[in-house]
This record gives sequence, C-alpha cells and structure tokens, in this order.
Amino acid sequence: MTRSDPFPSLLRAFFQEWLVEQRSASVHTIRSYRDTWRLLLRFIAERKGGGVARVALADISADEVRAFLHHTEHGRGSTIGTRNCRLAAIRSFFSFVADRNPEYVAQCAEVLTVPLKREPTSAPCYLEPAEVEAILAQPDRSTVAGMRDHALLSFLYNSGARIQEALDLCPDAIRFDAPHCARLNGKGRKERICPLWPETVTLIEKLLERQPRAPDERIFVNRYGKPLGASGVRFKLAAYVDEAAKAVPSLRSKHVTPHSFRHATAVHLVAAGVDITVIRSWLGHVSLDTTNHYAQANLETKRKALEQVGAPAASNVPPSWKRDASLMEWLDTL
Repeated sequence: MTRSDPFPSLLRAFFQEWLVEQRSASVHTIRSYRDTWRLLLRFIAERKGGGVARVALADISADEVRAFLHHTEHGRGSTIGTRNCRLAAIRSFFSFVADRNPEYVAQCAEVLTVPLKREPTSAPCYLEPAEVEAILAQPDRSTVAGMRDHALLSFLYNSGARIQEALDLCPDAIRFDAPHCARLNGKGRKERICPLWPETVTLIEKLLERQPRAPDERIFVNRYGKPLGASGVRFKLAAYVDEAAKAVPSLRSKHVTPHSFRHATAVHLVAAGVDITVIRSWLGHVSLDTTNHYAQANLETKRKALEQVGAPAASNVPPSWKRDASLMEWLDTL
C-alpha cells in the first residue's frame, strides 16, 4: 500500500468519527461492522496474495464485494440475513467515503448498487407451553449455575426480551416490589418496561442471594463473575433441549434458540387475546407489521377463528360458468 492511499485513515475516521461521534451507534453495531471489515479485508488479502496491510481502497471494488458476499453465504454457511448485514456495513462505509472524498464517488456508486438479497419469510418457530415447561425443568437448581440458567430462561419467557437485553440486565433495572417490572434497553437504545410475574422476581432474588451483584452489575454471570455471552447461553440451552426432548418429542423437530422464547411469549400473548398493539410495546417492535407475524403464526388462534366462521352450506345449483354453455363453447374456440 502506498503512503498516499487514504483507506486506513478513512476506515479509522468511519469508526471513530462517523459511527461513534456523529451517529452515536451502539456498541453492538460497532462490533458487527468491525467483524464485517475484518472478514472482508482478510478475504481480499487472500485473493490478492498479499497481507491485509497492503489492501488499498481501489482493491475493494463492487466485484470483490459480490465475491465476498457469495463466500459469506456459501463458503461460510451464513444465512441470507447475515449476508445482508455484512453488505449494510460495507454500504455504510462507502456512503461515508462518497461524502468525505468525492474523487472516489464512481467506485462508491458501484459498490452501493450491490443489492440486498431477498430471503423467504417463514413463520417464526415458537415453543408450545408444554415445551417451555419441559425446558425450564432441566437446569439443576441445586447449583448456582442451574439457578442462573433457570432464572434466565424464565425471564426470557416472561419478558419476551432479546438475549442481549436479558444479559445486560442489572439489579437496579428491576422493580422487586409490586407491581413487579423490568426496564429493558432494546435496539436503538429504546427503553421499555416489561411486567414480571412474582415467580420470576423470586427466582432472580434467590439467585442474587447466592451470587450477590452490585446494583449496576450484570445479574447473569459465569463462575468467574464475568458477564455471560450469548454463545454460551445457546450452548447450554441446546443441552437442555436435548434432555427435554426425551419427555417432549416435538422438540426434536425444532431449532430452539434463546430467541425462541421471545417468539413463544408473543404467540402465547396473541392466543390469550392480548391486543396486538400491547404486544408490540411489550416486545419493543418499531413496526406493527413485525408483531403481526405472531398473529399469523398461532395455529390454535386460526382454528378458533375458523370455527366461528363455519363451513359454507352445500348447494345443488351449479356455478354460473357451468350453466352458460354458449360461453364455454366460445372459450373452446380460442
């Protein structure tokens, strides 16, 4: 890389000035963008046959971006959603470069035309109440780790929180007196209040008795007192699901993640007849369309609606297109 190449200073300014100071991006967004650029630079360096330090701005062409996205999806086995997240991070940088250095606007425009990939929209996989109970019964609550896992999974189901929202939870964000509730910080640093069952609050109180935490310290930590990570929770949950599947075989056909509890909360609220706008506020959705997916997912709710409509009465009168012989004859001539 020549000394005149602006890429290192542009990338540094993008993260330090644009994302942090001007956009005030969350730490999760910054880490996601950081990981994207780590992968992209290593990918281009391998294709060019040099080190990452030799990658120039001109090397990051639209063709290289397309090749990287193909590798992300097919080489690394990532989902289309992950592919689109990688592209969003790259697009954001080149939008910044186009504003900062207009001489690169042609290259930026080519990269910005790389399209997002549409992915099929499937109904969210959610857990039935019996499946939730079977999973919650697995942690060994005689140990601190088991108490922690049971309290965490119970909190996820009670609140419908995203996994990182739950892992960021501190004692001062919980109202332990009635009416019980928790203050969650969601995407875009939007704060919302979720009601809690007394049973959930009791579980957290017992955990804090065994594993005390300061008011501003995270509640769910590992045996070294360090905050749990989402990957560790997924690993432990997979083991609990395997055990629970022995009693509830339907779990074997489901891909259960911490987010599955959020889906379950939403669908069960719909089944209980809770207004969809209340559920939207409960889950922290920006758009009501997102919440409506859960209304469509609950088969039991659909069945009850169908019972209210009833089957159409049988009729011996043939449809009009069968009664009009002249029309059928005319269609046959076409």
